Amino acid sequence: MASSLLPLGREEARVRIERMAAGGDGVGRLDDGIVVFTPRTAPGDLARVSVAREKRMARGLPIEILEPGPQRTDPPCPHYTADRCGGCQLQHVTYEAQLAIKGQVIADAMQRIGRRQVEPPVVEGSDRPWRYRRKLTLAMKRRGPRWIAGLHPYDNPVAIFALDDCPITQEPVVAIWKEILAAQRWFPEAKTLRGAVRLLDDGASFHLEGAVSWGRAREFFAQVPSVHALFWTPKGATRAQPLHERAKGSAQGGISFVQVNAGVAARLREHVLARARAHAPQVVIDAYAGTGDTAVPLARDGARVTAIELDRAAVAIARARLPKGARVEAGRVEVLLPAELPADLVLLNPPRAGVDERVTAALAGAGAQGMRAIIYTSCNPATLARDVARLPGWRIASLAGFDMFPQTAHVETVCELVPEGA
Repeated sequence: MASSLLPLGREEARVRIERMAAGGDGVGRLDDGIVVFTPRTAPGDLARVSVAREKRMARGLPIEILEPGPQRTDPPCPHYTADRCGGCQLQHVTYEAQLAIKGQVIADAMQRIGRRQVEPPVVEGSDRPWRYRRKLTLAMKRRGPRWIAGLHPYDNPVAIFALDDCPITQEPVVAIWKEILAAQRWFPEAKTLRGAVRLLDDGASFHLEGAVSWGRAREFFAQVPSVHALFWTPKGATRAQPLHERAKGSAQGGISFVQVNAGVAARLREHVLARARAHAPQVVIDAYAGTGDTAVPLARDGARVTAIELDRAAVAIARARLPKGARVEAGRVEVLLPAELPADLVLLNPPRAGVDERVTAALAGAGAQGMRAIIYTSCNPATLARDVARLPGWRIASLAGFDMFPQTAHVETVCELVPEGA
């Protein structure tokens, strides 16, 4: 029955949540069978929901949890409830359930998009479900004479609330953000900005985006001693420029490269290396190679490794790290990969958008040329599954999940592919 207190076009309904969607919304059905997606709900919940119908589905906003399901827990972060923070999606779900949900999300994507029948993989949990993040990016906005820095509510991507703490982020990162805000009198003139603090092994970096000019950057840098390297991307520009550093070389890698969850990243890397070494490759192409974290150990094993990377700073670091005989090619994978084939093994670690169709086209027939395996690391099960669907001559030999981002809906997946006849 519709409520007169609801906005025009919305109705109220009771919904039993059956499962979780890839983005972290609970999924249930209205009385007429229409599927409704509702954030902040958990499997088994009976929720009173404000519903807006679309063509073939509906979107809900929770009003009240009438009966909590067995996987629901109390979220510890005040921002998650009071400010409806959109940075996390799963704080209201027990951690054991989060891991099972993410395994099911991977399997659903592989079956629905990849057209491969797989069981939900085990998702390896984080040894630190809280305080794991070494990077925090915040939106910044003037509010009267002061700047606030914070995140967006999940139901209002334009609004910003002032962030006091973030319990999935390491305390030093939060403390550096407070140091930065204390020096806001030296911020550039702008209405909005965006900033990122990254905790590195030898200090921290701060990257500010926005504003046409920043004439007082040096004064700002002097007031934030915890920041070892300062970067700025002017409004309209696409590349960050290093401005200041405490010691020579402290800015190297400070803009592009930090593992958000160092412990899980190390275990994921060891898994990739173990699966790679199982194929005893002599010729390896490491695509989207970054700074060479997987290329370097494989090259030291004696393989002839070609690393492909677009980011210029990463290329410089990888070239300095790789042993003699290994190569780093700077450019786009879809352009450079075909000329580097054949190889025994190809490693893929693309951004969330997945690989260009030219990459899968180049690899599709490589099994017939003697290639032994493709090992694909993905932070997006949907684009991973799409790309696997483009490789009909390859079968999934192993599938593993890693919880790089606890309390959020994101999951890392490592998919090992071998030729159909192998």
